[in-house]
Amino acid sequence: LRALAQVSHRQLLTRPPAAAGPRDFSAARARGYLDNITAIGPRTVGSPENEVLAVNYLLEKIRGIERESTDAHKISIDVQRPTGSFSIDFLGGFTSYYANITNVVVKLEPRSGAEHAVLSNCHFDSVPNTPGASDDAVSCAVMLEILNTLSKSSESLQHAVIFLFNGAEENILQASHGFITQHEWAKSIRAFINLEAAGVGGKELVFQTGPENPWLVQAYVVAAKHPFASVVAQEIFQSGIIPADTDFRIYRDFGNVPGIDLAFIENGYIYHTEYDTSDRILTDSIQRAGDNILAVLKYLATSEKLAKSFEYRHGNVVFFDIFGLFVLAYPARVGTIMNYITAAIAFFYLSKKVLQPKPRAVHNLKKLFTAFSLTLTSWLCTLVAVLMVAVFVSIIGRALSWYTHFYVSVSLYGTAAAAKLILVHMLAKKFFYKSMSEQYLGEVFFDASLMIWSIALAVMTQIGLCSAFICTLWVAFPLLTKLMVHKEFSQKGATIKFIVMYMLGMFVPYLYMLYLSWTVFEMFTPVMGRSGSEIPPDMVLAGFIVIFTMILSSYFINFIYLVKSTKTTLVTLTTVFVVTLILVCSGIFFPYSSDIANPKPKRVFLQHTSRRFHDIDGNVVKNDSGIWINGFDYNGISHITPHVPEINDTIRTPCDEEAPFCGLPWILPVHFMFRLVNTRMTCCSVGKQMVILPLLLIMWTHISVPAGPSHMSLYVRPRAGSALSRWSLGDGMPVASLGGDYFVFYSRGLHAAPWLFWVELTAPEKHSDGIVSLAIAAHYFFGEDQKSPQLCALLERFPNWTFSSGWSCTYDLFVF
Repeated sequence: LRALAQVSHRQLLTRPPAAAGPRDFSAARARGYLDNITAIGPRTVGSPENEVLAVNYLLEKIRGIERESTDAHKISIDVQRPTGSFSIDFLGGFTSYYANITNVVVKLEPRSGAEHAVLSNCHFDSVPNTPGASDDAVSCAVMLEILNTLSKSSESLQHAVIFLFNGAEENILQASHGFITQHEWAKSIRAFINLEAAGVGGKELVFQTGPENPWLVQAYVVAAKHPFASVVAQEIFQSGIIPADTDFRIYRDFGNVPGIDLAFIENGYIYHTEYDTSDRILTDSIQRAGDNILAVLKYLATSEKLAKSFEYRHGNVVFFDIFGLFVLAYPARVGTIMNYITAAIAFFYLSKKVLQPKPRAVHNLKKLFTAFSLTLTSWLCTLVAVLMVAVFVSIIGRALSWYTHFYVSVSLYGTAAAAKLILVHMLAKKFFYKSMSEQYLGEVFFDASLMIWSIALAVMTQIGLCSAFICTLWVAFPLLTKLMVHKEFSQKGATIKFIVMYMLGMFVPYLYMLYLSWTVFEMFTPVMGRSGSEIPPDMVLAGFIVIFTMILSSYFINFIYLVKSTKTTLVTLTTVFVVTLILVCSGIFFPYSSDIANPKPKRVFLQHTSRRFHDIDGNVVKNDSGIWINGFDYNGISHITPHVPEINDTIRTPCDEEAPFCGLPWILPVHFMFRLVNTRMTCCSVGKQMVILPLLLIMWTHISVPAGPSHMSLYVRPRAGSALSRWSLGDGMPVASLGGDYFVFYSRGLHAAPWLFWVELTAPEKHSDGIVSLAIAAHYFFGEDQKSPQLCALLERFPNWTFSSGWSCTYDLFVF
């Protein structure tokens, strides 16, 4: 390994980073770091590339920076190799164990030292079979350049800045846990910035802050040169809708430290694929990220509040950027007061309208609630109708037709939603309101929409959602607009002056909503290609489109009643919908793309698996092998069958009900995201005999797993009448995964000792069929054992619009 490191390291150093001014962040120099890190190749935890080559490169650059730093600073370097365990409720809940993984830690502080510190975190490891440029080599390159820039400054910082280059984030946040719970410098940390990616390049979005500590958001507001932040993204991410998590959770939950979470979100289609290369990340993106993070770190490292951060831990904060120009941020308690005042003014306006003149109060109230009910009914009808279209598209096998061509989703579901809304109100106008004046109906339906938004504002504020500020925009600006154009409302017909004034009054909420919808779809659309086969992506996307259609149309419903006819608009929308639906059904819109400039691949995992099932006496009762195939989206492997005919419905993977997790070698407990009818096991033997891991049972409770590969999964299922009460993992209390089985994810770096742990079970007096079923899967993610000849041959036959990640593994089941 040492010789390999020296040879490969010399090759990496042949391309030195470009020079720049001593006090400025240099994107060119950061790109040099990025290119050299990704040139190492995939950096899977436990591999020489991750544990030796990447670490050596980082240390060489850091030591070079240390030599050139000014006398105002002191730089300390430490390589940490922690071992530990913890439980987490992510992915349904599981326990994680790590041994001898790697962290490279650098502390930049004043010559006289510093009591308090701010942490900047990135990770240099990658998922198997990918170069990991955006996730997360570019962040490590940015941090190297920030360290270089700060170290050359003649101005001393007030607090220390700790740079953590962590080497095991992709193993579900293990390295950050090892640092924050075990490293001696962790005790001095008062705040952190976590640099992540959910896409490749673009703008880095602040999508999590806190918990509480509004001063941190204020630091970003003041310091960031190119702000991009959204509390809406924070509440969506923390709701668990997106199947992902970051080191932010570890620092928050295990370190009790507040922080800021940033991530690149553009082009998530190639996130965690072989296309995540350094050349796809624009230099402008690197410069933008570097400018922002450098400025925020400098601000925090010179802030008086950092030393007393716990004193400022009061309440959440509402924050959102205005088209990337600046950020508005204010305490949530202030937002609560603003929201309630806005809602109260709206309700006062509505009640005054209803009660004048008094003799017609009951009549006015009845008409308002009729319009209110009709508006909600039209939204419900629209949602049901569009979801029915999405279900139909999914059933006929045309899901994700919009994955490569997003405009298809708008043409299909957007036009259907708009047409359905118009149709409901057009019918109501024709049959229910045929004797009423257009101006009166226009006013009533405007007031109905205002009432809906006011109720939504009050409810969201009461629940405590910071995203309620959106409702404030949709109450305040329309109400002001109504007061401005009140006279025009009472005139006959929708005049040009009225339309212009109305549009100007609505400009701010509509423009912001379009901006927000772009951010949401930028994040969510690619996620649909990696969210498993259980969730119908067309229904999710159609639901989002309907919601945004309802929001954007809410104050234009009244125009349906103000104008003479909407027949032309309805016919146009219906025509576009029908044509698009026919084209989708014909299969003309293929979901995936192999375009080199803009690929949108289908993700497929292939595991060449060797399985052995033992009975209570230790005898092998079942022994088989094959290639287990999982399509990572709702389409499963249906699009691959024409290219590889033997992968078809005749080889569906059966679930072994007697074995934990169906007797299948899941690397993570994501079984609930996949339908087994969409997984396949082709029959073929393993080319070379893989290492079958024995389990040594000592005194019925202590278990030893001899050193196997760097990644293993342990599955535990107590037999009937038995229960798992305690173990030596995590905090000692076993955490069950969805389905009731227990899942332990194991990984190690180099030179780790055998894995020793104990479990404690309660069992009935008679247990002739055993107390517990225990299985272990060993995953070979790198090296000569990674891919068998059969697996390589099968991978070569997959079409070029797929990203096929393959490895070998074993699965052994024991009964004790």
